[in-house]
Amino acid sequence: MGGKNKQRTKGNVRPSSSGRAAELLARERGAVPGFVGFGSSSNDLGYVPAVYGAEEIDNLVDADFRMVLRKLSKRDTITKLKAVQEFGTMCKERESEIVKGVLPYWPRIYCKISMDHDRRVREATEQAFEQLILKVKRNLAPYLKSIMGYWLIAQCDTYSPAASAANVAFQAAFPTSKQPEALAFCKEEILNILQDNLLKETPDTLSDPQSVPEEEREAKYVRVVTCSLLALKKLLTLLPGPEIDTLEENLTQLLSQNKFWKYSKHTTPQIRGALFEAVATFCQHTPELIQTQATRACSAVLLNIDDTDPVVCPALWEAVLYILTNIKDCWQHVNSKKGVMPKLWLLLKEGGRGLATVLHPNLLPFISKLPDEITDPKLEFYNTFFSSVILGLSSERAVSSPSECSAIIFAFMECLRFSLLQNAGAEDEHKKVQQMLISDQLLLLVESALKNPRLQSSPLFYQITDMLVSWEKRVNPSSEGTAEDTFQRLLSDFWDGVTRLCVQQVDRTDAEENALNGVSTLLQVMQSPEGSWKQCKKKAIKIRFAGLEGAEVKDDDDEEDLPTVSKSPSDSTLLVERSDPGSERPHSQNRRLEDLVCELAELNMVYVNEQRSDKHLKFLSVLVSSFPSRRLFQVLLDSDAQNQETGLGETSLQEKTMAANPAVQFLLQKLIIWLKEDQRKDTDFLVNMLYSVLHCCDSNEEKKLILDHISKMDVKWSILLQIIQKACADEAKFEATSDWLKGEVLGEKLVKLAEDLCAIGLNRISTLKSSHSDSWALISLALSQHVQKKTLIGEVYVEKIIEKLHATLLKAKNLSDAGDIEPLVSFICDVASNFFCSVKNCLLLSSAEDLLLTVFQLCAQSQEITHLSDSLLQKLNHACFAGIQSLVGQIGTDFGEGTFLHSSALWVKNQILNSTMGVKSLQVLISSVCSLVENLIRTNPPSSHIMEKFIECLTPNDSEWKMMRQALPPQWLKRPLLNGRLNLNCQYLCMDVWRFRSSVKIPSHLCAAALLGQVILIMLESINEKDKLNLVGAECTVAEVLYSLQWCEEIEILPAVVSECCGMLQEMNITHERISKESGKLFNVLETLFSRSMQNGSLWTLTLAKYTETKEVSSSDLKKLYETIESFFPLTEQNLCTIQGLSPFLFKEEKELLMNYCTAELLKWEDTDITSIHGGYGYLAVIHCCLKSGATGGQDMLMEVLRTVMEWRNHKEDVFLFNFNLKEVSPSLLVFNVQMIRFICWLIRRSPSFMTDSQWDFILCSMLAWLETVSENTGSYWNPWAQVFACQTCNLVTALSEFFTAPAPDLLEKLPANLMSEWKEFFTEGVHSLLLPLFVKITEQFSETDDPLFPLPVLKAVGDALIYIPVEQLTQNNLQPKFVAGQKTNLPDKLQTLLNTLTPLLLFKARHVQISVYYILHKVMPQLPEFDNENDNTKSDDEEEEEPCLSPPAALMAILGATEELLDDILGSVQVGEFAVVQPLSEEYCCILGYLLTWKLILTFFKASSSHLRVQYSLYLRKTKSLHKLLFHLFRLMPDNPVYPGQTAEPGSKETRTFFTEDLHLSALKTEYLPSEIAHLACSVYYITLKDLPAMVRLWWNGQEKRVFNTVDKFTSKYVSNVLSCQEISSVQTSTQTFENMTVKARSTTREVIATYSVEDIFIELVIQLPQNYPLGSISVESGRRVGVAVQQWRNWMLQLSTYLTHQNGSIMEGLALWKNNVDKRFEGVEDCMICYSVIHGSNYSLPKKACRTCKKKFHSACLYKWFTSSNKSTCPLCRETFF
Repeated sequence: MGGKNKQRTKGNVRPSSSGRAAELLARERGAVPGFVGFGSSSNDLGYVPAVYGAEEIDNLVDADFRMVLRKLSKRDTITKLKAVQEFGTMCKERESEIVKGVLPYWPRIYCKISMDHDRRVREATEQAFEQLILKVKRNLAPYLKSIMGYWLIAQCDTYSPAASAANVAFQAAFPTSKQPEALAFCKEEILNILQDNLLKETPDTLSDPQSVPEEEREAKYVRVVTCSLLALKKLLTLLPGPEIDTLEENLTQLLSQNKFWKYSKHTTPQIRGALFEAVATFCQHTPELIQTQATRACSAVLLNIDDTDPVVCPALWEAVLYILTNIKDCWQHVNSKKGVMPKLWLLLKEGGRGLATVLHPNLLPFISKLPDEITDPKLEFYNTFFSSVILGLSSERAVSSPSECSAIIFAFMECLRFSLLQNAGAEDEHKKVQQMLISDQLLLLVESALKNPRLQSSPLFYQITDMLVSWEKRVNPSSEGTAEDTFQRLLSDFWDGVTRLCVQQVDRTDAEENALNGVSTLLQVMQSPEGSWKQCKKKAIKIRFAGLEGAEVKDDDDEEDLPTVSKSPSDSTLLVERSDPGSERPHSQNRRLEDLVCELAELNMVYVNEQRSDKHLKFLSVLVSSFPSRRLFQVLLDSDAQNQETGLGETSLQEKTMAANPAVQFLLQKLIIWLKEDQRKDTDFLVNMLYSVLHCCDSNEEKKLILDHISKMDVKWSILLQIIQKACADEAKFEATSDWLKGEVLGEKLVKLAEDLCAIGLNRISTLKSSHSDSWALISLALSQHVQKKTLIGEVYVEKIIEKLHATLLKAKNLSDAGDIEPLVSFICDVASNFFCSVKNCLLLSSAEDLLLTVFQLCAQSQEITHLSDSLLQKLNHACFAGIQSLVGQIGTDFGEGTFLHSSALWVKNQILNSTMGVKSLQVLISSVCSLVENLIRTNPPSSHIMEKFIECLTPNDSEWKMMRQALPPQWLKRPLLNGRLNLNCQYLCMDVWRFRSSVKIPSHLCAAALLGQVILIMLESINEKDKLNLVGAECTVAEVLYSLQWCEEIEILPAVVSECCGMLQEMNITHERISKESGKLFNVLETLFSRSMQNGSLWTLTLAKYTETKEVSSSDLKKLYETIESFFPLTEQNLCTIQGLSPFLFKEEKELLMNYCTAELLKWEDTDITSIHGGYGYLAVIHCCLKSGATGGQDMLMEVLRTVMEWRNHKEDVFLFNFNLKEVSPSLLVFNVQMIRFICWLIRRSPSFMTDSQWDFILCSMLAWLETVSENTGSYWNPWAQVFACQTCNLVTALSEFFTAPAPDLLEKLPANLMSEWKEFFTEGVHSLLLPLFVKITEQFSETDDPLFPLPVLKAVGDALIYIPVEQLTQNNLQPKFVAGQKTNLPDKLQTLLNTLTPLLLFKARHVQISVYYILHKVMPQLPEFDNENDNTKSDDEEEEEPCLSPPAALMAILGATEELLDDILGSVQVGEFAVVQPLSEEYCCILGYLLTWKLILTFFKASSSHLRVQYSLYLRKTKSLHKLLFHLFRLMPDNPVYPGQTAEPGSKETRTFFTEDLHLSALKTEYLPSEIAHLACSVYYITLKDLPAMVRLWWNGQEKRVFNTVDKFTSKYVSNVLSCQEISSVQTSTQTFENMTVKARSTTREVIATYSVEDIFIELVIQLPQNYPLGSISVESGRRVGVAVQQWRNWMLQLSTYLTHQNGSIMEGLALWKNNVDKRFEGVEDCMICYSVIHGSNYSLPKKACRTCKKKFHSACLYKWFTSSNKSTCPLCRETFF
């Protein structure tokens, strides 16, 4: 191929594929010369034209065909395969004339690729050839001779699909009748090709040795030789006889070649097998020709008789038989004694080496063809032959394979019968052979079989019996023949030998069970050989060879059926006939068998009576059961000397007659005694003996009398159970016991048994439950078994038993401690299950329906109510399922009152309406009902009468639905009211209603919706498209289900049980989407919801809106419901709700019409109550909802509405809630003000530029007045209507704040002149002076966030408005002063009050409050350090504070102190590096959120402080170990893979966004990233900590144990270091900070910062290298260029810079600034501290100020402190004098 991985030469644009290259060449040059191919003969050059115009004939070939033909000559397999497939497609699609042009070139290509090594190519070639044939038809004839040889070989391909495709093509070309003619036409060419393949070709001539691997060459050679041999066979088979004669010379030449016969020794099995097939065909069609090569043929075939390859063996033995038949002197060409027979004996001894099924069926025809010179002496020959066969039964494969064993036995018996027939004379030699075959072979095999269970289950005994039947026929006086004495003698010898063997096995105290079983099996087979024809896998056959020599062939049916040898070769074919198993056996055999049985029975009775041998008793049972006769029973009685006369206790004539029956006497004297033995566990064989006794009775009355007698006796229930079981299993036994089964004695006994069992179970006597299993099984069998479509026992007794079981189950159901009666219920379940499963139409019994209903009720109730165990509940479910299956399969199932379906539906509905139901109970009920419905649907379509009635009965009526809707808690109102989806001015609900009381009961409406929703979904999903579902009220039911789902969606605070129920609905996939999708196919739910919304509004409106959105209802479909907008007027609360719900889905024109209509009505406000629905409030609400849903009202219209609102302010001021007490305000007045506020908010956000000065004054003044009302009525915030008013007022403040904070420049020009200044100077202060105290007041007044009355929406709205509070308002706040005793602070009182008031709210159990407080405090954090700075400056320089530390704001540190212990409890069990998952919005979540937000504030404070203050704050954090605790907690809160949600890239790739690359935007409103918020926040805190406190993090990291050390290092290096390094380098590059005498540059690629310091003649260059795990690793400072600096000083400065960068908590630029300051001081003359050798201290950045009085050297205070504490001395470090 083209070498895909090689470097392509520059400019080489041609494709590497040879096929594509050829195509490109033809396209670019337009003409290429033709090429010559190498054909199969020298005369045919195989020319394939390349282009048009090469020769005249070239014009016949289409260009596309030329390209394909050239591809077919390529070596690449894939290229050839695609080309062949393409060729076939083109032949199929192109016109026949175009295809005909290919024919001259096809033979050469076909002959080559039909022999291809790849089997896919060969198969595709034949398929393409078929398409070519179908297209050209007769035009193929001129090319047949050149193609037929390879075509015939292809038909014999070893790859079956390729051979099949070639045969299909052959059939397409020639009908079956024409195929011999076609082959005869090409016979010489075919034979030439076959001869070449067989005699001339080698692996190297068939394939090119230089390009084809050796294995591939050898494989092709083997395949070609095999196919050629098979093709030769096919040719001889199909050619007519005269045509074969014309090929005699060629065939003789082929057979005379040694190479041909050497294939019999070839190592490849396929070649050997093909050769033997060819030899067999030669024998069949050219016997004279094969006779000429007899020596070679006999040697090749007979000397390989032991070849046992599975491929070779069938063909070999076919050839063997043909050789023996056709070559009369075949044994003269081989040495049978040395070369053939020893191999055969060894092969037989080894059981055919796993090929007995192939080899042994050939043994009979093989020995029948053997001449006398081979078989003499016969005694030795037969002895060797049969001994070898018997030994073969012990071979490994025969032992493991029943089929192999059967094949050997069949062959043995066939050959034995043939041999006896051949030696049936009265001569001494024949008698010896007969004696040897019977005694030494057959009886020896029988003796082995008696001890071997494997041989007992083989066909041996059946074959022996069949042989005996044949012999008996021959000695029958009515039969003709001369061998009667011989076969009489054979029978006598056989029976004597068998009797001896059987007695030998039985007459032993230690008799083996296998041997007894073998004897019984042999006797049973001899008694009933008919069973063999069904049990034996290989059916017995009769084999006859036509024309038996020395015997007269007869056509009589009784004629012996053994084989003989015919003179004609064709007559050797086996003629197979089915034996007739129904023919009667001769009487003499019955007599001999009966004698043997009686002898064995008498012998057995001795062991049973004297030694109590169970083995012999079981054997006796088999004998009695198999041979029931009065003679046998008499023999058994005679053998016992202690016989006693007993009777049945009555003296009727019939009983006296029965008493004279030896079988009855045996029953009374022996069998009943054995049955009564308590210690006997196995009684099955005794019951069999009982049936043998019944067999010997004359009439059914006698049999009934006997069985009634046994029933009245005190026998075990298991015996009655076995009697009935056997009667049910056998038709004859059932006939014998039918009168007894239907009789009164058994029926009453079973009823009494059922009553006793139920009484025992109810009395909780469970100690005997194991012994009662047979009793319950007997009851179950009596109820469930049906024979001949009739009950087993009398129907009246069935009814009584079922009634008793039902009554007992009802009692058990009502018992509280059901655990003790579980065995009883379990047994009843088993009985009921069997009864329902087995008895057809069993539920026509009323008691059976009652029983099923009770079982169903137990299954449909939870275990908390029934107290049943899991295993028992499973049994109940099984019984219920069986009953329902029986019910749905019952013909004529009715739904009348009192039936199971009617009663169960009413019971389920009553459960929903009246009972207290938890989630588990509801799940169980739904599961049971759905199972019932699914079973009903399997036999009754959903549209059937039964299903419709059942669902109708199950569904509540309208009044019941209404009652359940009214019982739904009304708390759902709150959510749509607050988010503006509903406008309701109904009367207030009291405070207690809004406190959602906890309940363990699911609302009945929710239960009904869950149940009926699932049922309807099952029906809808199973209905066909053509069916119609005529369920009464189905639309209403679906609407109620959607109503219930909407209630679940709207309600915010759910009791645990209701929340769990909603989760269950999600798991069951009962959702808006699924209900809407499925129900919309058949039901008009939309119309129902619309009418309900117009009638009731409220939640129905929300349901309608949800359905419309989910179903994607078009605006035109909605318009069909209301037709015109006038139908919504006059406005009512319901109409208003409907408009509001549907407004997003209406046509824009319709919304414009609504707005115009309402605006016109609004202008007539003088004549109406403006706060009413049909007044100003209603019309304003319609206008707002249309605007909100996308309608574009004209500016004139909007201004007109605003002017109307202003007129209301002037003329009806009392409707504006300015300085009102909200407790006294009506709902209508509240929602009226809310609607005005919403409209004004919309105007501010959408059309602020059109408002005039007076309108802005009205809006701002009204806003402030409304806000005052809100701030003064916090006590009314439990009321949702008051919350809506407060929220909308705050939203108005937020809208104004957003507008005035960043107005668009073009908008400023359109605003009134003084508007911005008025807002900033007056309104801002007024607004926030109310909002900030209001925020604090609400949190103080409502401290319990779990309280349903908690006004969270108000807090959200106030918090959002406070985000815009100016810093000045915070620093000059008007909060109530709040101080903490003992709190150290430098802050002014107002700021301290602000912190003390707001910081505790960081731990408030409401996320929105925490975030709002964070944003408020974040504004003042940068202002706080300056107060500590002022205080620090007032300190005296002489004031000694060795390590001064300063606390960050005490209020924040107090929060840290309060939360650190809580976090230790929450995260203490989580190791560092593991990710702790926190449930969103839980208490733990709020605690962790407050902790992390506090740290963000502290870090913000730290960032804003100066360098020297940072040192003091750092020391404080180090002393308190707060930062250490933070870092431990962060590594428990940060995820292992901090990938930003929604990422698809692999972790660590450049495209991956992480929590460190993405900024955290905390929002109180957005909750989509809530699950990852804590993790993102933790990563944000860690990032800021590393950035602003790198030295402290580094110090903590270095002090950790190895595991923590490695975890932190790995995580930081992978996710943080790169981000921090890039930012650090970028900050250096973009820094505007300048230094005198120093320049700083950065290199981002190498993470380097180069600082160059120059002063006068001194030049210093330092290179700062950031480590890979920055900032954990140490920053290296390397030497650049230096001029004019001493080495020691240079080293000191490098050490100082390294110290600053390592120990200072700041950026690189800040470290460089410190270092430059230090160097500057040095040049200014300030001396170094002689302890740290630095002018500026590395930690607190102070100068050396403490001087020694002796040596006058100055030191840093911190350095001296460390010196004194470490040395325990107070001497100067230099002069060693005491330091004062």
